[in-house]
Amino acid sequence: MESNNDLMSVNETKAPVLLPDADARSRRKTFSAYQHTIYMNGTRGVLPPLTTNPNGWEAAAKSVMQPRDFDYAKGGAGAGETIRKNREAFHKWSIVPRMVRGNTERSLKVTILGQEWPSPIAIAPVGVNKIFHPDGESGVARAAGSLGIPYVLSTFASEAPETVAEAQDSRSNGLPTVRWLQLYWPQSVDQDVTRSILRRAKEAGYTALVITIDIFSMSWRPLDLDNAYLPLYKGASTALGFTDPIFRRKFLERVGHEVDDDVLKGALEWENTIFPDMAHSWHELEWLRGEWDGKILVKGIQHAADAELAAQAGVDGIIVSNHGGRQYDGAQGSLEALEKVALAVGDRVEVLFDSGIRTGADITKALALGAKAVFVGRPVVYGLGAKGEEGALHVLRCLLADLEINLAITGVRNVTDLKPDMLRRSGL
Repeated sequence: MESNNDLMSVNETKAPVLLPDADARSRRKTFSAYQHTIYMNGTRGVLPPLTTNPNGWEAAAKSVMQPRDFDYAKGGAGAGETIRKNREAFHKWSIVPRMVRGNTERSLKVTILGQEWPSPIAIAPVGVNKIFHPDGESGVARAAGSLGIPYVLSTFASEAPETVAEAQDSRSNGLPTVRWLQLYWPQSVDQDVTRSILRRAKEAGYTALVITIDIFSMSWRPLDLDNAYLPLYKGASTALGFTDPIFRRKFLERVGHEVDDDVLKGALEWENTIFPDMAHSWHELEWLRGEWDGKILVKGIQHAADAELAAQAGVDGIIVSNHGGRQYDGAQGSLEALEKVALAVGDRVEVLFDSGIRTGADITKALALGAKAVFVGRPVVYGLGAKGEEGALHVLRCLLADLEINLAITGVRNVTDLKPDMLRRSGL
């Protein structure tokens, strides 16, 4: 059997991979069946495409990615204190298992904004996927589509929203797919471009907007600065703008040539459209409501008072997030904010969580503290970077199996049953 080098295995064997329906255990329509499939494949000398250890996914990606691209994925703001605290926040909570609970049948299903999801996991909006692997956003979207996992496309994606939508649908086996579009707070600088983006999103089946409110300019990111590397200026994160007919027409009128003829100038124009360095107010959401008939969520809430203001502004959902530690340093771990935010808004607004998720236990803790679902970012990026679509799919299957097995062993029947009293805070 092949060995794991640097926590990553590569299948050189020609033995066929055992499909999930090859035996009774794997035929069960549960995410945890992936565990049995891996063990059965082992009888044929076939190892998983990557380690199943979440602590090894980063190393797997680093071993094959270009250093500056890996640094862009891994890096955060300042000295990385917020990134570290995101993980430490999970370590402050412990799950208290219950036994003999009759939970042999379990469900990961949740209902978010009126739509049923097969699990409480969604893909976080992460840009420039093409620099991580040629499979890009489409590879992650296909992986998500095959598992029924919702996908959130970043404003700074390296592929057009229509392309990614088609990729997600291509692996959904005809089942409904859920996809949302992430936008940095739309400005009054160029509402025609924003209207065009919203029209395209609706036509491509994006049903909700995720408005990121914790960034209106780039943060201080030492890893990227040391590499003098911003993928935007290389044209790696301009697909949404460069494929937009209104943006292209306005650029041509203003500059006198097509945006493709000067990628840097086009990238700078796109940056100025997205980040015009203007202040915001909650009433700006009223304009967006008038232009978009789908759901609207805000991402970046870290304080209960801001959650209340968002609820009063009429948002449909709040994503408790600190941008994975990429926007500001020296902050609390995102999980520290979750319970207070959830208590502040109650049932008026859907509360979702982002920043720091690595394991099934992490997901369990976030759901118990008030989140209805969680977003996964870097682990999927590391899977993509290491092995493309196959790696992203493997990471997602590992997280789903880990979550379901964790629920089984700790006595939980449904993820919707998770409550704060199932946790204990360290030192209390």
